[in-house]
Amino acid sequence: QVQVVESGGTLVQAGGSLRLSCTASGLSLGDYAMGWFRQSPGKEREGVSCISSRGTTYYTDSVKGRFTISRGNAKNTVYLQMNSLKPDDTAIYYCAAGCGASGTTIIASRRTYWGQGTQVTVSS
Repeated sequence: QVQVVESGGTLVQAGGSLRLSCTASGLSLGDYAMGWFRQSPGKEREGVSCISSRGTTYYTDSVKGRFTISRGNAKNTVYLQMNSLKPDDTAIYYCAAGCGASGTTIIASRRTYWGQGTQVTVSS
């Protein structure tokens, strides 16, 4: 059984930083791209960032230069370092095992495993 678990979401002031963590288990994830998606109230879920099994990174335009995605040594762990946070970054952030990019759009793969989400709130 695949499990994807995120952590690190909290309330932070605008301009602050936050690091989200995610660990996936239950299958061989060495070849899986892993990434982050987010969803705000009334909006569709959007891709934020994705990192391939080889370490190639992709970001949606709104977070470029502010967010950094990385993988742990165990390959089944992924982090999202978020700096210069803005109120518009407020959302539930979901970790995904399985993602890709189409241009600058981060997309879920045909077989994506999702975490339960962690709330990030940025106050102005």
